[in-house]
Amino acid sequence: MKISNKLKLIMVIAVICCLGWFCIVSPYLSFLSNEKKLREAAVRYFELNQNELPTGERIKTLTLNTLYHKSYLKDDLFIPFTKKTCSIEKSWVKVRKENNDYHYYIYLDCGILSSRIDHKGPTIKLEGDDTIQIGLGEDFSDPGIKSVIDNVDGKLKIEDVDVNNTVNTAKVGSYEITYTAFDALKNKSVVKRVVNVVQTLHSTVKKDLGEAKNYKGAPENNYVRLSNILFQIYGIDSNKNIVLVAAEDIANVNYTKLDKWLDYFYGILNDYTKNSIVDTKYCNMSLNDEQLTTTTCSSYGKAKKIGIPSVDQINLAEGELYNFMQPYTMSWTANAKNKTEAYLTRNLFFNEDEGKEYLSYPTKQNFGVRPMMTVKGDLLITGGKGLIDDPYVFEDVKPGKGGDLINTRYTGEYLSIGGEIYRIIQVEKDGTTKVISDSTIGSLDDKLVCTASPTSPTIVYNPKDKISSAYCINNRASSFVDTSYFVNHEIEVPVYENEIIYGEEVDIAKYKAVLSAPDMYEVFSAQTQLHSNSLSYWLKNMSKSNDRRTGAITDIGVPFDEYIPDYLQFHVRVVGYMKKGSVISSGLGTYESPYIIK
Repeated sequence: MKISNKLKLIMVIAVICCLGWFCIVSPYLSFLSNEKKLREAAVRYFELNQNELPTGERIKTLTLNTLYHKSYLKDDLFIPFTKKTCSIEKSWVKVRKENNDYHYYIYLDCGILSSRIDHKGPTIKLEGDDTIQIGLGEDFSDPGIKSVIDNVDGKLKIEDVDVNNTVNTAKVGSYEITYTAFDALKNKSVVKRVVNVVQTLHSTVKKDLGEAKNYKGAPENNYVRLSNILFQIYGIDSNKNIVLVAAEDIANVNYTKLDKWLDYFYGILNDYTKNSIVDTKYCNMSLNDEQLTTTTCSSYGKAKKIGIPSVDQINLAEGELYNFMQPYTMSWTANAKNKTEAYLTRNLFFNEDEGKEYLSYPTKQNFGVRPMMTVKGDLLITGGKGLIDDPYVFEDVKPGKGGDLINTRYTGEYLSIGGEIYRIIQVEKDGTTKVISDSTIGSLDDKLVCTASPTSPTIVYNPKDKISSAYCINNRASSFVDTSYFVNHEIEVPVYENEIIYGEEVDIAKYKAVLSAPDMYEVFSAQTQLHSNSLSYWLKNMSKSNDRRTGAITDIGVPFDEYIPDYLQFHVRVVGYMKKGSVISSGLGTYESPYIIK
């Protein structure tokens, strides 16, 4: 039997109506019934608790959870056609007195079905960022609120927002500022701003210096460690960056080759430090003897990564009894006297130079260099108290741990072998680790001394030549230090035509040795003054001239730059190459807690 088109249409409409009833109307009617139940429960609640009815313009809110908990609703309100209950926390009844009568506002949240009543709080927009970082002790002013807008009530007053500010800039930590706003129906919105109070380098230095721009005298709390090198804080520049100076000479270099050597020094710094450095214009003005009390600079070079202190900076650091910018060695300043001379400084000159602050010396001579650099003031201090044995530290180096190979560690870290302190110069491509003893070896009463070529017109550094200091070092040092961790390794001896000048080697002599003397121009080859009692010691830099000239450092940390008599003896600092499999047992890699090697 054929079904007419009209009947088909009726059947389709009937199916659609059934589906509409089942999917839309019936759930909606069920939802409306639940709304009614919620309202009736709230009315019963206030009929029995009239003392809780709001007065004035106040609004009282009852959550669905409260009505369940206090048994004003016995049956659960379900999302239609499911076994899931409507939200007991998001659903509520608000009561407000209007025209001497109480009005009930119902909001029921049942998944995809919810009441049309205004239930959203206003939108709070903040000025500035949601997360702010400030330095310890710095002044902080809340950037405030940009706007408060409600979807029903429109623009609201910013001053009506309740602000809870718990920020304590005197203590490192993470703090919240809470902003709370209500619309006319007391729908609530909360926005939070996080303020992280951190110890930045700038905030720490600024707090310490106050209005001063640099440290003076003999400060005890201006030490930092970066790239495993100890620096002292000189001061703050106009951009809130921090000026650092090496706490001691790193090497001895000719004044004429300072820029070339400073490029080498920059190369040994770790990436964190390099990324922290701010290009800076360093003073390069020439002076004469009558201008050595200046505290201003009239001429600056092009901006660069690393410089050295200038006379005006050193003078500004003068204290009543001491000046931390003047070392006990003799170190170059940035200032030339003329084309062939430049000024150096130290904390005490002797004999006819007593009382002087600066002396001029030929620019081809080797004297100490204390690198200077400017780093970003927002560097985060992660530890330390700024003391010489507890300097401020950063996130640039993570200490090694027991079981780590020493050849996975970094330039500048300290280690202990048999009670002798060494410092890492670098890890070699062959997996050995080049280290230098921190001081001259032996006890105070029994130090190793060696003589250099007493019967030869030319002093040669050759570990195979029995009259060379190199032979003495390689063969006698093992009586003073534990060489079981060192390998017989190829060493390179820089050879010069006459004067020893950085970068002007005419030859590189190569030998095999277990222990050798330091290279004058390598990092950490200058006499250490902070931790040890080093005496004089030999260097391996040698001259081909017949005037018995070679590299050596005197007891006062100054390179010996003259004829060496055949009877003259110097002590020994050793350089060696540690075996590939050398393992850290304990320690932190600092002078106070060196890695113990097993």
